[in-house]
Amino acid sequence: MIVSRRWLEALLGCALDARETAERLTMQCAAVDAVLPLHQELDGVLVARVLEVRPHPNADRLSLCLVDAGGAEGPIEVVCGAPNVQAGKTYPYAPVGAVLPGGLKLERKKIRGVVSNGMLCSARELGLGLDHEGILELDTTAAPGARFLDAVPVADHQFVLDVNANRPDLLCHKGVARELAAALGAAVKLPAIPGGNPAVVPSFRPVAAAQGVVDGVEVRLEDPEGAPRYMIAVIRGMTVGKSPAWLASRLTAVGQRPINNVVDATNYILHELNQPLHAFDLARLRGPAVVVRRARPMERVVTLDGVERTMTPDMTAICDAERPTIVAGVMGSAESEVSEATTDLVLECAYFQPTRIRRTRRALELSSDSSYRFERGIDLLGMPDALRRAIELIVAVAGGAVREPPLDLWPQPEQPRTVFLRPERVAHLLGVSVARGEIERLLSSVGFVVAPKDERLAVQVPGWRPDVTREVDLIEEVARLRGYDTFPDEWRPFRPSAVPDAPVEHLLARIREQLARAGFYEARTIPLGPADGPESVEVLNPLSAEERYLRTRLLPGLVRRVEHNWSNRNRDVRLFEVGTVFRRGKGQGAMGTGAPEEQVSLAGVLTGARRPPHWTEAAKVPDMDIWDLKQHFELAVGLACQGAAMQVAADGVGWEAVGAGGEIVGRASALESDAPVWAAPLFGFEVRVGLGAPALQQYRPLPATPPVERDVALVLPAGVTAAAVSERFRRAAGPLLERLEVFDEYRGDNIPAGTRSVAWHCSFRDPARTLEQAEVDRLVAAALRVLEDELDVRRRES
Repeated sequence: MIVSRRWLEALLGCALDARETAERLTMQCAAVDAVLPLHQELDGVLVARVLEVRPHPNADRLSLCLVDAGGAEGPIEVVCGAPNVQAGKTYPYAPVGAVLPGGLKLERKKIRGVVSNGMLCSARELGLGLDHEGILELDTTAAPGARFLDAVPVADHQFVLDVNANRPDLLCHKGVARELAAALGAAVKLPAIPGGNPAVVPSFRPVAAAQGVVDGVEVRLEDPEGAPRYMIAVIRGMTVGKSPAWLASRLTAVGQRPINNVVDATNYILHELNQPLHAFDLARLRGPAVVVRRARPMERVVTLDGVERTMTPDMTAICDAERPTIVAGVMGSAESEVSEATTDLVLECAYFQPTRIRRTRRALELSSDSSYRFERGIDLLGMPDALRRAIELIVAVAGGAVREPPLDLWPQPEQPRTVFLRPERVAHLLGVSVARGEIERLLSSVGFVVAPKDERLAVQVPGWRPDVTREVDLIEEVARLRGYDTFPDEWRPFRPSAVPDAPVEHLLARIREQLARAGFYEARTIPLGPADGPESVEVLNPLSAEERYLRTRLLPGLVRRVEHNWSNRNRDVRLFEVGTVFRRGKGQGAMGTGAPEEQVSLAGVLTGARRPPHWTEAAKVPDMDIWDLKQHFELAVGLACQGAAMQVAADGVGWEAVGAGGEIVGRASALESDAPVWAAPLFGFEVRVGLGAPALQQYRPLPATPPVERDVALVLPAGVTAAAVSERFRRAAGPLLERLEVFDEYRGDNIPAGTRSVAWHCSFRDPARTLEQAEVDRLVAAALRVLEDELDVRRRES
């Protein structure tokens, strides 16, 4: 969306600084992508008066002009080739040294033997239009020598706004000015139309009907679902011609090319009030009638771009008595287009159902300024004001008269939406208390009507804000208008959620943490690339032909990232990625229809030095090898797929991870790549992340009976491990042994050479009864007999 600074100034009645305005719009309503100065390069052009015009002595088509440019040296001679220069008139003058649009720097030089001191300029040479037939005549009282930009207000700035889809009110100058007025404390007022008279528009009211007649034109609304409100006005006796300079300059300032006074008037209303309009030539309208209906199957219309388009019953068509003339809300046809011969005009002002227009635009692959606005939603309640201003503007620039009041068909009238707002809810969501009076002031500043209602505020939503439907939308408006930078940025007390994080998030967070500790950087690559085997899934609407398949592995994308690092002379690279991979589903056809299978994978690549070098080391740090890969592969398998076993790959190159069911869940090996000669070998691994349900936690009650505890010191021969002793002790003692822990080891005097003494703490308990000491002694003795028989382990006596 392009917005003109001068147009905004006309609506606000005050001067605006381009930089400050851009910052204010970005912070309050829409990001300003660019601020483009217009005609600032004309700073060196002056206003000059031609005192005398005489023929050039050496050229029939040139004239010699004596020009007063306000200089101290007095009048100067300028050679001119335009036939329209007259003595006593005022023209733009570029002196020697001035730079014109396009970079042309004027110099004093001879033209057919006569020195020309600068140039009188045409509109095209100044970048103000395409007219190159004559010098631009100025209607100004400025004295000779005045700056052209001061005398003729053409210097401007374009604000390029990135308007969100939910803010259609910002697609016009009045909407943007409304936001600025709220910040500046100003008021928005539509500027008077030069030569306009609001009294030329007869008063009219909406009628709850689907048909009517206005000035001999029959209007039938047969598709009220597609066009809930439809308005028609007839203007007779007008003259189509060139637009006045003020209107043409307004449109040029927003990148629009002036066409004629009628079309330019409708475009002016579009950019001022966000109301698309369409003008029919009444003489070309069969009937004369305007019929709004659903298109018939295979019905065709040739749009203004010269393309024949086929409509469907899902689209709304604007027709005359015989055939369609407009694809509703998108584009008209050349058959009813306004031309220089048009004298009587039918002006359409309509509201079309947004989703219908969006589907139509997509089906026909046809977009326009009108469809862009209709599919986002225009002001249903502000249409009469837009039509009145359009009629006043057309009559002012093209003449004519409105003999009958316009027809406003609105079969099912709607009332403004009311949303209730609780001030305490505002404080709850925003975290700060906002006074009730401030809430009313902020909302009223952008057109909401606020009235107290018990403990709440009844807020009437203006028609230009279709996005405001809930209380939270109003709270967002309060925060936006108050200024996000006015809220504190420190942490406030808050209530944590009672819902725990998903187990998969815990797992992925642990994977990222451990790999980062191992020296890896996380990468995020796009999930698209070339085909990677028969299981690749093709995207139906790819961004590029080279990347039209969903990835089946993460490693190819990481390899491309390593090659990018190599191209920037970065030799040491460790990257990992946790992401989704895709494979063709069981029910997915060859053309990719159906849902693909998705799986979360973990992949990593490593190349270069094993560790960062230190300045004290003289030798080069060795590069990572296949054993470094094995180390990190083991780490990845342990994190992502617990319970998997590692084995040498079937082809003997690298390693594989085998899941509990015998399936291959991971692989690690050296990788092929487009490596420079100085690069180290590249290794990589990829593991399927196990996202199964977490094991259920087992709970048991605290014991109600006391334990019986024993300390047992055993002498272990060489080669006998404490783990082997513990396993046999538990087996022999049975289920009453609750806990068995090693607490001491001794080597030295008082035990046979080559042996060691290990002491265990034993705890016995029966949850149903109290154990007897003798019963526990028998269990310990049985365990000692087993140890002596199987491991030659004996109890230490001293």
